[in-house]
Amino acid sequence: LQREEERNAEVTWEDQERINQFSKLNSRVDNLEEKYKKQKEEKEFLDDLAMELELVDEDEPVFYQIGDAFIQFPVEKAQERVEKAKDDTDEHVNELDTQITSIQSEMEELKKKLYGKFGQAINLEKS
Repeated sequence: LQREEERNAEVTWEDQERINQFSKLNSRVDNLEEKYKKQKEEKEFLDDLAMELELVDEDEPVFYQIGDAFIQFPVEKAQERVEKAKDDTDEHVNELDTQITSIQSEMEELKKKLYGKFGQAINLEKS
């Protein structure tokens, strides 16, 4: 009897708004997770670069890419730039993580409400 009630539950305007909101949040989380993944890869690259710069002779200038151009810098100056880039990337990763967590908690609240009303008649899980 309960499954029949779930299938026949009327979708109100408010329910449709919740479903739409959940869909928007889900799409946004997917986009943020992709950005998060790219930033983590960038961080790993910068960590590797910092390790490589440790091995370079300090008297030897290195080429550092700025935009499309490569500019020669002393090793110390290149290391400073890499450290700043790492810090900026860390900050961006933390910011993305906070946004993802916040959106996911909002999605969980919407799931509770929607599953509470529609039960198995609605699927809000990723496939």
